[in-house]
Amino acid sequence: MTNAQGCLHANRASCLLIMAITLFLGGCAARPGPEVLRTIEARVPGAQTVTIYAATTRERAAENANVFTSGRASQPNYSSFDISVPPNHQPGVIEWPDEEIDPQTSFATVGQSILTRQGFLQKVAASQDSRKDVLIFVHGYNYNFPEALYRLTQMTVDADLDNTPILFAWPSQAAIAGYVADKESVTYSRDALADLLAALARDQRIGTITVFAHSMGGWLTVEALRQLRLSGQNDILDRLTVVLAAPDIDVDVFRAQMQVLGPMTQPMAVLVSPDDQALRVSNRLSRTRMRVGALDITDPAVQQAAREARLAIIDISSLEASDGLNHDRYVRLASFYANRGREGGDGPGPSLRRTGAFVFNTVGATLSSPFSIVGEALAGE
Repeated sequence: MTNAQGCLHANRASCLLIMAITLFLGGCAARPGPEVLRTIEARVPGAQTVTIYAATTRERAAENANVFTSGRASQPNYSSFDISVPPNHQPGVIEWPDEEIDPQTSFATVGQSILTRQGFLQKVAASQDSRKDVLIFVHGYNYNFPEALYRLTQMTVDADLDNTPILFAWPSQAAIAGYVADKESVTYSRDALADLLAALARDQRIGTITVFAHSMGGWLTVEALRQLRLSGQNDILDRLTVVLAAPDIDVDVFRAQMQVLGPMTQPMAVLVSPDDQALRVSNRLSRTRMRVGALDITDPAVQQAAREARLAIIDISSLEASDGLNHDRYVRLASFYANRGREGGDGPGPSLRRTGAFVFNTVGATLSSPFSIVGEALAGE
């Protein structure tokens, strides 16, 4: 379907906004395909290698290959990737390869495996030493598999994390006009994410579990949490730390989800930017009210709702965006955390305990990790 055809189902204002963003994105380099994940043997001095474990509800293009389509798999697929990050890596950036993959200048896949579910869980647990943490990244709308895989790699390297990164990849169409199909795909993936969280949380070899979800992945994550609560799996929820970055969730839907989920042992953090242009598109496409990721924390109603729901809603508008839509500010958190450590900042702080509406202060904020935030500069308090 072309963008113009897709717009037949939206009003004229929506079409104009979507087409403007499509033209903006079209001016960028062509998006990567599965070819960038071809394994190469060469390794270079100064490059850093990260192992990413992936669980996905995407279909495999072939049984013997880690090439994933936008189709929905009947059962989740599992894999691992060893990703080399070049010596010239810049924080917040994915150095994509040109026509040839050169680990001296670009991200490169230097190893990969096809895993069974049992093999996946065993490797994740076996990679732990003294119950180190696990980080699960749930990507957002308009992502393909390589983009999600390399984004998690970039954040892991930038933050210098000593944990096990796991990608949960759902079958996004990776297209601006694929919004409705993507929403159906995240709904399709709820059971798989809930099952993954339960399996990890029940393994006592695994330490703390952080779920970091972006955009539409936030809706998927909250739905999986809600499902765990409704099925009485409170012990699973008690082990989770959840961060929603620019969540693409209708505010009324979110309120209803929170009424079922209730307060979590570790308060949920919600990262927002009122100037998020991508969420403006979501508003128009879904014809609903404001998205949670664009909330204005100076609104007293938002501040009160955050306290009542025991949420930490944090405005991260002070962080630089790189996508031109102000939707990817979260990628800067990792490098900010690492820079503070090198510059002798506050360093890792205590677990998040305060709830309410906060402003992320790049001078005075304390991070317990780049994905679990303590806002020390409470807005308006």
